[in-house]
Amino acid sequence: MDFALNETHTMIRDTARQFAADVLLPTADERDDKETFPAQEVKQLGELGFMGMMVPEEYGGAGLDTVSYAVAMEEISKADASCGVIMSVNNSLVCYGLNKYGTEEQKQKYLIPLAKGEKLGAFALSEPEAGSDASNQHTVAVKEGDHYVLNGIKNWITNGTTADVVLVIAQTDPSKGPKGISAFIVEKGTPGFTYGKKERKLGIRSSDTVSLLFENVKIPATNRIGDEGFGFKFAMMTLEGGRIGIAAQALGIAQASLEASVAYSKQRKAFDQPIANLQAIQFKLADMATDIEAARLLVHQAAALKDAGKPFGKEAAMAKLHASRVAVNAALEAIQIHGGYGYVREYKVERYLRDAKITEIYEGTSEIQRIVISRALLKE
Repeated sequence: MDFALNETHTMIRDTARQFAADVLLPTADERDDKETFPAQEVKQLGELGFMGMMVPEEYGGAGLDTVSYAVAMEEISKADASCGVIMSVNNSLVCYGLNKYGTEEQKQKYLIPLAKGEKLGAFALSEPEAGSDASNQHTVAVKEGDHYVLNGIKNWITNGTTADVVLVIAQTDPSKGPKGISAFIVEKGTPGFTYGKKERKLGIRSSDTVSLLFENVKIPATNRIGDEGFGFKFAMMTLEGGRIGIAAQALGIAQASLEASVAYSKQRKAFDQPIANLQAIQFKLADMATDIEAARLLVHQAAALKDAGKPFGKEAAMAKLHASRVAVNAALEAIQIHGGYGYVREYKVERYLRDAKITEIYEGTSEIQRIVISRALLKE
C-alpha cells in the first residue's frame, strides 16, 4: 500500500530494508541457532535513529510518526523478528511511556540515552500469576520516606538481562486493586535487582527473555511515573501503542514468508515444470498476498489514527489480532509450499513459523484483543 506512504515514510522504509538485507539477514539464522543477542546490530539500529523513532529530537529521538515506525518495524522483522521485538519494546513500551508521562528530570536522565540507542529499555508487567490478568499484581512497592522498597517477581521480560532501564509495574496500595498500582523506573545494577534463568524459547531466540527478581530494591520516589495509582492506566495505554509495533512485526514475518514462497515456487520443479505453474500453489500465494495486504492496511490505519491524536485502541487490537494470525498462517503455507525443505533449518521458513507464533501471545493474546475489540464495539 505504497499509495498511503509519503516521501518520508518511503525513505524510512527503504533505509530499514537496506539495513535489514545487508546487516541483519546474513547472520539472523546463526543468532537464532546460538541464541545470541544482537548487541552490535541493536547499536547500529540506534545509530540509524530506529530505537527512539517517535521521540522528539530534543529528547534524543528521530521525531518521526507512528507510520514511519510501523514501516521500519516491518522491514526489520522481515529479516530478523528478534531484532524487531527488541526495537519494539524500546520504542513502544519504554520510550513512548517516558516521553508521554515522564517528568522532565526523568526524560533528561533516562529518555535521551534510550532514544539515542545508547541504553536499552525493558517493560515489566507480567508476573507468574498476572499475565492476561494484568491487574492481579503481586509485586509490591512500599513507600519509606523519599524512596520505595520493591519486592516481587516479573516474568517473560524481553530485553530482561540486556536492559539498562526497566519500567516496573507494582502494587502500592493493595486495598485499591487496579487503582492502587503504580509505575517505576528501575536501573540495572540496583542492589537487590537480579535475574532468573534465560528462557529457552521456540522462536525469537536471539532476543533474551528472563524473569526479574526484586528483593528489597530501593527506588527513589522521583523514579515513580505519574501519581501513585497511575500505574495500571499507564501500562494499558502504553500497551495500546505497543500492539501496533507487534502487529508490524507479525506483518514482516508474513511478508518474508510470502517472498520466500514466491522465490522457491519459481525455481522448484515438479512434473517437469516450476511449481509456480500449479494452481494449488498459485492459490496459496494469492491468499497469502491478499491477507498480508489487508493486515498492512489495518496496521497503517491504527498508526495513522495514533498520529492524528484520535482513539486507536480498537484499531490497534484489530491490527494485532489479524496480523498475528496472518503471520502464523503465511509461515505454515510457506512450509507447505517448500515441502520437506520447509521443515529443515537450511531454509528460513521454519524460523518464520517459530517466530510468528509469539505474536499471537505477547503484548496481549489474541483472546485479549477480541475482548478489547468487542468492548469498544458494544460502547459505540
